[in-house]
Amino acid sequence: MSGGAMDRLLSALGGGQGRGLPPVERWNPPFCGDLDMRIASDGTWFYLGTPIGRPALVKLFSSVLVRDGEDYFLVTPVEKVRITVEDAPLQAVEMAVDGGGAGRGIAFRTRTDDLVAVGPDNPLRFARAANEGVKPYVHVRRGLWARLTRALSYDLLALGEMRDIDGQAQFGIAAGGAFHVVAPASEIEGL
Repeated sequence: MSGGAMDRLLSALGGGQGRGLPPVERWNPPFCGDLDMRIASDGTWFYLGTPIGRPALVKLFSSVLVRDGEDYFLVTPVEKVRITVEDAPLQAVEMAVDGGGAGRGIAFRTRTDDLVAVGPDNPLRFARAANEGVKPYVHVRRGLWARLTRALSYDLLALGEMRDIDGQAQFGIAAGGAFHVVAPASEIEGL
């Protein structure tokens, strides 16, 4: 896609004016190809290989980001373009904890100012990476997940506890009325 694709996308989005998230779930535009935009595993957005330095522009693009299977798209009412996402499309950069145990509330703010409280619609999940240990994520919206920064990952895992789940000791995090399993207790040494 050419450099004009960015201009068309911004024009269709009205320059980002308006309140709240656009109703992307109601839009069904035609696929218009791939856009040379990438979200790196550290949450940095790139266009044509260059970091997008304007937070307002990244926030605008994240508001029209959708996931379809394993692919990610930016959508407007008139077009849909595929972008590359290396890990998670969003990054959690701030955490607030309220209370403890089963009644603990945990909320996150993403780099793009999404606010999300851990609960039934926004669970935590944990992935294991060969040289990175445990990678925590929180569901934000419409199949989009935010990966926690390394510092937040440590803070979240510090809240962990052991519980017996179906006869097996599990290490996890109590939040939002649920116990989010990180790993079996027998694997804790490798975390």
